[in-house]
Amino acid sequence: MALDRAYAEQLLEDMVRTESLSGEEQAVAALIVERMKALGYDSAEVDGAGNAVGHLGSGPRRLVLLGHMDTVPGEVPIRREGDLLYGRGSVDAKGPLATFIAAASLAGAAPDWTITVVGVVEEEAASSKGARFVAPLWRPEACVIGEPSGHDAVTLGYKGRLVCEYRYAQGTSHSAGPLPSAGQIGVAFVNAAQAAADELNVGQKRVFDQISPNLLSIHSENDGLEESVTLTISWRVPLWFERESWEAGLRAVASGLDEEEGSHELRFYGSEVAYKGTKNNPLVKAFLAAIRSQELKPRFKVKTGTADLNILGPVWECPILAYGPGDSSLDHTPNEHISLDEYWSGVQILREAVQRLTQG
Repeated sequence: MALDRAYAEQLLEDMVRTESLSGEEQAVAALIVERMKALGYDSAEVDGAGNAVGHLGSGPRRLVLLGHMDTVPGEVPIRREGDLLYGRGSVDAKGPLATFIAAASLAGAAPDWTITVVGVVEEEAASSKGARFVAPLWRPEACVIGEPSGHDAVTLGYKGRLVCEYRYAQGTSHSAGPLPSAGQIGVAFVNAAQAAADELNVGQKRVFDQISPNLLSIHSENDGLEESVTLTISWRVPLWFERESWEAGLRAVASGLDEEEGSHELRFYGSEVAYKGTKNNPLVKAFLAAIRSQELKPRFKVKTGTADLNILGPVWECPILAYGPGDSSLDHTPNEHISLDEYWSGVQILREAVQRLTQG
């Protein structure tokens, strides 16, 4: 089947209309595999993790185009308003993934290359199950991660992440007594963690180079005998971040806040290292030329969030970047939408970048 703009737009809209919360991606995976087969992919299947995987060509050199199929919760009414397509996942990240599926089909197979397009599961969850499943399977020469960068930009790096759950409990005391409440101790822990980050951030002017905290939740309880506070903090962390020393410092803070009749529990999880790729490689050069061919001025970005690039970059150690149409400021918002003109432009840019890399 020959792919044109109308087909590419319908592919994206059908993907957006197919609900796929993290852990519930089966329907959209089946849809993607069906469309890959219709577009002439040499093979397409759902793998053992639930990822939708398609291949063009069978050469020893591999290019991986990997985006995610899952979305965060929240219903955004699906509709077209002029050039705009509204719907959950239209930007993050079914827009970039549909771009990959369409552009690879247009680029076609190349001698000595295998082009592998993957829609992975659970990127929006802390598990990143899909990316971790494929990480040991291949050793690609280049990889593009599907995330919204804007059609005229490539993203070279993402900050890392660390999540902490803190719980403090003590015997109930009178509110007029001298001891701080469990809730007050929880607030003191949050403030101490913020102060530690502020101290390490001195001299770091870019947000990408700073430790950035986010208090995700805080909850206190009192059953008449015991009072407690439970809170969760997530930090976006830079390239220079040292996890072991940071955790040791917070453990010391938590111990220092314990009252005689109280104790704490501290758990760290969801760790991802920050990662930034290089500019001087054939993959970046192919994208810069492809963007310029559309009479656009290419831009470089780094992101303060995390992506599957954090997982695959350190493992594959190949040229890697993130690309995709869409405005990332609309990620996870009730107003999520993508420009279909930009989407089609992204398809053309990626097609040319793939061809320059594999056929040039």
